[in-house]
Amino acid sequence: MAEAGEPDITAAREEEIAENGTANEFALALRSAQLNPFLRVLVTGGAGFLGSHLCRRLLAAGHEVICLDNFFTSQKLNIVDLMDHPNFEFVRHDVTVPFFAEVDRIFNLACPASPVHYQYNPIKTAKISFCGALNMLGLAKRVRARILQASTSEVYGDAQQTPQTEQYWGNVNPIGVRACYDEGKRVAETLFLDYHRQHSVQIRVARIFNTYGPSMHPYDGRVVSNFIMQALANDDITIYGSGTQTRSFCFVDDLVDGLLRLMDSDMITPVNLGNPNEFTILELAQLIIKLAGSKSRIINKPLPQDDPKQRKPDITVAMRALDWQPRTQLEEGLRATIEYFRHLDMRKFKKPTEHNAHANSEHYEECMRRVGSPTGDRGRCARAPTGSS
Repeated sequence: MAEAGEPDITAAREEEIAENGTANEFALALRSAQLNPFLRVLVTGGAGFLGSHLCRRLLAAGHEVICLDNFFTSQKLNIVDLMDHPNFEFVRHDVTVPFFAEVDRIFNLACPASPVHYQYNPIKTAKISFCGALNMLGLAKRVRARILQASTSEVYGDAQQTPQTEQYWGNVNPIGVRACYDEGKRVAETLFLDYHRQHSVQIRVARIFNTYGPSMHPYDGRVVSNFIMQALANDDITIYGSGTQTRSFCFVDDLVDGLLRLMDSDMITPVNLGNPNEFTILELAQLIIKLAGSKSRIINKPLPQDDPKQRKPDITVAMRALDWQPRTQLEEGLRATIEYFRHLDMRKFKKPTEHNAHANSEHYEECMRRVGSPTGDRGRCARAPTGSS
């Protein structure tokens, strides 16, 4: 029951929320609304996979949402059903440019999050992480908003400790082809903590592990979407490496609940959000083939550079401080995701653009070999490649 003079959220929103979501979604939305009634929330990257789910949950809880996106890797299709919502505003904007608005909360989710997207333009990816964080922190400082940074498990790199706790500093290659994303997120975390230390900005940092679910881009190159697309087409399923490398997979509804709980908490330090239950890539492929009723075969290809062998979060902090842990079993989540992909109109999606962002990688690797050789010609490494040796 609302206090005297306050709007009765449950009376006004119960019917709408209950009709548009599951009972669990209603309970989670109601909890958020009761904690923070009618906030004005900015979601950068709001048309992306995670962002679009977050926007829906915030709207269901009665909040006003400003969705910021430039469609660099996201899809308008993800938010088209929200465009007519009275509490939803979409602004096409690049977070590398400052943005000004009066808001109470900021979720900074803007950044390409899959290798096929962030490696297409690594310089742009690094700028989004660095400049985007800087601009959103500046906004949070000016309007005294609480701000959450969507960081990543990639800050741990090819971890030599498992499970990964928030105190682990990681094992990251700062000059590899994935570094634009990994190091971009690491510097964003640094900026967030420095803005808190120097300017007392209310910050939250979520280290997000592998997440899947409806609204994933079918061509984003992630393992779940790749396997489902291949399985539904009865194509060979491609496993890079032996398939013994492990990942933890968190369903998107659970992850969004974790983000909301973290924002409402008093946690300043980074918090792992992910599923602590590990599965091998081979087990994932076999389960998807089974659930999709596919005739696909499994084939193996060489493992890409810097691909982590194991990824498993320690979520002790999230369990204690947020009372959070994933609830959705992998098979249940995969069924929902497969059904989403099964009914997609693929004409509305485009495959990744071909790129030459790593055109000089072979030259760099050859230079590194020469530098490491006691008899190598180190002087040649300073010269740019000309197409012939």
